[in-house]
Amino acid sequence: SDRAAGYDMPGVHVDGMDVFAVYDATAQAVARARAGEGPTLIECETYRYHGHTVFDNPLTYRTKEEEDRWHARDPLKHFRTTVVAQGDITAEELDQLDADAEALMDEAVKFADESPLPEPVELYDDVYVDYPKDMMKRGVNMAV
Repeated sequence: SDRAAGYDMPGVHVDGMDVFAVYDATAQAVARARAGEGPTLIECETYRYHGHTVFDNPLTYRTKEEEDRWHARDPLKHFRTTVVAQGDITAEELDQLDADAEALMDEAVKFADESPLPEPVELYDDVYVDYPKDMMKRGVNMAV
């Protein structure tokens, strides 16, 4: 977040494992932007539970105890426990939201699986910006 100063904007460091802290930082950044005060860089420090790839074994560079400590701070579990304890929502309502989200994802995957593949000529459609002619260099589009 310190690097934000180099871009003439404020930066905030947030515990990314705390949903409420992230929400508060985001709400403040949105209010600042809507007031015409420009962007805010939000650095959310989190923990990567899984390896970089399916071939990566995280236990080669961290211990099971470390993973267990971070799992104890799971942001979704903490959020769920807190909002239910505060009476903001019931566990049953959260379960229904989870089921609805799961169904929506299943529909999206089904749609993608059943959709035809695009034509090869469409490979670069909506991938690169169309630069103005004055940004063309030696007849080559700089976006390609």
